[in-house]
Order: sequence, then C-alpha cells, then structure tokens
Amino acid sequence: MPPMLATLTDRRFSDQNWIFERKLDGVRVVAVRDGGASTLWSRKRLLRDAVTFTDPLRYSRHRNTEGEAYHDEACRRGWEGVIAKRSDSRYRSGRSGDWLKFKCVRGQELVVGGFTEPAGSRTGFGALLVGYYSDGVLRYAGKVGTGYDTRTLSELRSRLHGLETGSSPFAERVKERDAHWVRPELVAQVGFTEWTGDGMLRHPRYQGLRTDKAPTDVVREEW
Repeated sequence: MPPMLATLTDRRFSDQNWIFERKLDGVRVVAVRDGGASTLWSRKRLLRDAVTFTDPLRYSRHRNTEGEAYHDEACRRGWEGVIAKRSDSRYRSGRSGDWLKFKCVRGQELVVGGFTEPAGSRTGFGALLVGYYSDGVLRYAGKVGTGYDTRTLSELRSRLHGLETGSSPFAERVKERDAHWVRPELVAQVGFTEWTGDGMLRHPRYQGLRTDKAPTDVVREEW
C-alpha cells in the first residue's frame, strides 16, 4: 500500500480536532486494519499497545493543542518541523490535506546535476548545481555553495567524480564556467529563503543527502 503523504503549508494553527507531531524522516511500515477505516486516534492507541518500544524504535508522541507554539519550539531545537494530523482522519494513500507539514525553514529536496570547481583555499568543489523535475525534464534551480564542512566537501567530491558525464542533464542552458556535469542520481536537501521571480533559489544552503527519495520524484514544492 503506498504511504500517506503530508501537504506542505505555511499556515500555522491550533485546533482541538488536530494533533501535532515532530516531523521525522525514516523508513515507514504500513499496517492496515479494518480496511483502513480506523481513525488516527485509534491507530495510535493500537500501535502503542501492540509494540514494545525500545531503542532505536520509538513511539511518536504528540500534542493536542498549541500547534504554533510547538512549531516555534521545533525551530528553536533545530528540528525540521512539525506534522499536523487531523485526529479523525483515515489512512489514505497519496498526499492529503489531513496531514500538513509545518516546516521551520523553506526547503526541499533537489536533484544534483553538476558542480563547480573550488576557488581559493576551498577543497572538493565550489557549489552543487541543482534542479527539480517538471514535465519529465530536469529544470535548473541554481547553485548551492554553502552548508558544507571540509569532510562533506571531500566525500561529496568523491561521489560526484564517479557520476561525471559529458553533457548537462538540465533542460536549460546553465551558464557556469568550468562546470562538471553528473548523472542526476543524487538528491540533496536544500534550505533557502524563497524562490526568485525567475525560478531560482535565494540564499540556498546544503543540509544533507536524501537516500529515501528517488530523483524523478523531486518536484518544485509550492509555498
């Protein structure tokens, strides 16, 4: 059964008919009971009673109120955000308005299509060239030059070296001198402040690689 997915929103709220959980990424196991007719409240009670939670398996605790305050706390703690879930919702495959993502910063997954050479004393590479899929082609979204430490620069350069190819994977012409092109097989999590009017990332920052997302599933998320 395909998983249920949350919809990104910039609206923060509190509501007695919703619960609020910390947003976490990981492997999801779906178990269906009563043909998927059980409500979220029922599913959480069944899960808590049926499973012995010991490290690394943990029960996702939630709050019943103060969605805005929990989001603020999540951001202060450096979490990715909060998931708001309608408490009487049924489990349904696909993206749903019954689950909403409160992200702490604007950010999303982007596909790595190339990189630039480092300048000055920097090692590894200068910036990642990233994009997203639209209508079956990879659209260029800009370059990500911050967020790396020395170890990350070195490790990523080694991975990129094995993916190098002779032509750009992007649909648009990318005007970067001495750019190296790679097969679009890596997905990076990128934080940024906003999309510019011409569809580029503003103030992007690298936050890590995503191994749970297929490159062709990466699309531009609307805010």
